[in-house]
Amino acid sequence: MIQLTASLVASLFGGTASASSTGDAVSALAALKAAQAKGAEAKGVAQEKKDPVTIGALKQFETALAKAKDVKAALQDPRVLAVLLPALGLSDQADYPALVQKALLADPQDTKGLLASLDSRFKSAAETLDLRSKGLAGLQDPTVRAKLEDAYVQYQYQKGLDDKAAGMSDALYFIKNAASETDVYGILGNAVMRRVVTGALGLPSEIAVQSVEAQGRAITSRLKLADLQDPKKVQLLAQRYVMAQAGTATTGTAGSLLSLLG
Repeated sequence: MIQLTASLVASLFGGTASASSTGDAVSALAALKAAQAKGAEAKGVAQEKKDPVTIGALKQFETALAKAKDVKAALQDPRVLAVLLPALGLSDQADYPALVQKALLADPQDTKGLLASLDSRFKSAAETLDLRSKGLAGLQDPTVRAKLEDAYVQYQYQKGLDDKAAGMSDALYFIKNAASETDVYGILGNAVMRRVVTGALGLPSEIAVQSVEAQGRAITSRLKLADLQDPKKVQLLAQRYVMAQAGTATTGTAGSLLSLLG
């Protein structure tokens, strides 16, 4: 495998090794590779567990859950949401606490209900917690709480990777979950999957104003859904995405750079 360096990229595609665009692309790819190295995640998560800010957030979470009168009160408490939403993969919904509460208490089996019209991550979260039937006990259960806290630490670790290269947490989520998507509307219905796929394919953000059907055609005309079952192709899409997030990847250059990675 060729060692990809800024000087090599510069010689192949023109410019100088000091060009920020080239360096950003190389750094993004290197950061993704490093994050996937054996033992990297376990080491990073272990370090995150010792972080004072993370420890403080988890203590506040536990205190708030212990004092909550009912599940609705818990879902209105910022200390609970600060941990719960990242743990459920819904950190980008922090500005919509009322919607979060309604969604997590909604019936996942209602095909015409609220969850049917929301991002698929909400339905997954509602099914996982089952707060509609379990109420506050669903959050206070020691096993559930431990899993949520572990997921929060995992989120904090991955979010920290975004400081090294934009889009890293999205890319890792995509690599882990891509195989579960067999329908283009499932991709469009999951904000993270949508960001990665459209970003990797070079589709403009303006595509969002088009009909869902048009958006679906735009994706399937560029991507075979069966490719999401191929780890190598999923990896390439994730690499294209982090390159795009670095603000450097045109379709041609991205493809050429990735071909060097083997």
